[in-house]
Amino acid sequence: MRVLLDSNIVVDFLHNREQFFDDADLVMGQVERGAVTGLLCATTLTTVAYLTGKTFGKKPAVEQIRQLLRIFDIAAVTRSVLDAALAGHMSDFEDAVLAEAAHQAGAQAIITRNLKDFAQSPVRAYTPRQWLAMGSA
Repeated sequence: MRVLLDSNIVVDFLHNREQFFDDADLVMGQVERGAVTGLLCATTLTTVAYLTGKTFGKKPAVEQIRQLLRIFDIAAVTRSVLDAALAGHMSDFEDAVLAEAAHQAGAQAIITRNLKDFAQSPVRAYTPRQWLAMGSA
């Protein structure tokens, strides 16, 4: 199974966000063990670099990006992805780009904390807890 993680799940894990860390950790563990193929949208990496750099400095940000690239495949943001995101029915362009990148990369699921943002996504979205409970991992 190919799953794309929304940026919020990655940041929850990397920044050890107390309320969300445990679920993000379980999902990340499935990817790291190779139980599923994990995808990140290319824009997630720029978001992580920005937030981590701002919080912890450039060196930790670069190291986190390197670690993510070791275990995740990348869902590209191409002209086709952007055109489809613009033509779609999602109200938030950033989420539409992520959803369309997931779709074009062959993801079967998007894992996010914000289900309502992906209600019109071409790829079904699940919270980490929902996805783990399905036994998809």
